[in-house]
Amino acid sequence: MKWIQRAAGAIVGSAVGDALGGPFEFGPQGAFSARFPAPGAGDEMSGGGGWDPGEATDDTQMAVLVAESLLEQGGLDLPDIFARFQRWAASEPKDIGLQTEDVLTNGMPWDLAAAIHFQVNQRAAGNGSLMRASTSAVHFAAAGQEATMDAARRIAALTHGDRAAWEGTAIFHELIRVMFEGTDPLTALPDILALVHPDHRGRYDTVLSPDWHPDQATEFNGAVWPCLGSSVWALRTTNSFEDAIRAAIDLGGDTDTVAAVTGGLAGAYYGLDAIPAHWTKPLHVPLPGFDGRVLYLPDLLRLAHRLGEGPQKARRGLIGAGNPESVQ
Repeated sequence: MKWIQRAAGAIVGSAVGDALGGPFEFGPQGAFSARFPAPGAGDEMSGGGGWDPGEATDDTQMAVLVAESLLEQGGLDLPDIFARFQRWAASEPKDIGLQTEDVLTNGMPWDLAAAIHFQVNQRAAGNGSLMRASTSAVHFAAAGQEATMDAARRIAALTHGDRAAWEGTAIFHELIRVMFEGTDPLTALPDILALVHPDHRGRYDTVLSPDWHPDQATEFNGAVWPCLGSSVWALRTTNSFEDAIRAAIDLGGDTDTVAAVTGGLAGAYYGLDAIPAHWTKPLHVPLPGFDGRVLYLPDLLRLAHRLGEGPQKARRGLIGAGNPESVQ
């Protein structure tokens, strides 16, 4: 499969999962299949819960902001990403995580805001950095294992002071990278887990093991561990992009993010052509705080092309600023 199929699949797939899952957020298990019992009927992107049909939530909005910073700044400029996040948060988007909102509005500088939030609250292992990682995963995939995982941790640390969130985002980045190489991501998991910080490896080993089921989660799937574990479970236990998304949303809870992460993985795994056209046609991504801009499928495809243009650009991508350790 050509790299652009996987790159576009990851970015569009994540956005599709987000838009499909948004109307079911915090709902019960099985709600998606109860409302749409016939797979492939084509009417699933019907909106609800305050979302228009095909409207992506904060997950994709933040992923686009990361992408546009990487492209416009010529690489990883952490203060620029943080400033874009702040501008977006100040515009009162329809949805924003409580932790992310506090970090972006607490008045602290980019390299202290998340760390101080974590010191005060002692809770910062939400899935809010994982949910926005599709675009950065595509951009840094060609730069290699160390670079992509390092970039994931740095971007995650902008809003999440708990290293658990960094490690989950780094695992996602590396799963996307190995798929670009043509490697089965599920087969690669043991080697990827060996690269996770020792303090967090055990928990990820549990939720990413072949015999784990989301019903065994010890936290709500708004936390980074069960969110990633549920997404890998959905990929592992289904045989198509559509079935993986359906399985993810039917878990209930934080459905937009679990489906966004699942969509990123399944989109890279199966490729853009595997994503149903009746899901991509109504897809749109508003960008609150950015002059009323709305991105549609052609815009996301252009982002995918530009983000994955080649190894040289990706290797130059780590120009910015700071080691994640410095924000703890």
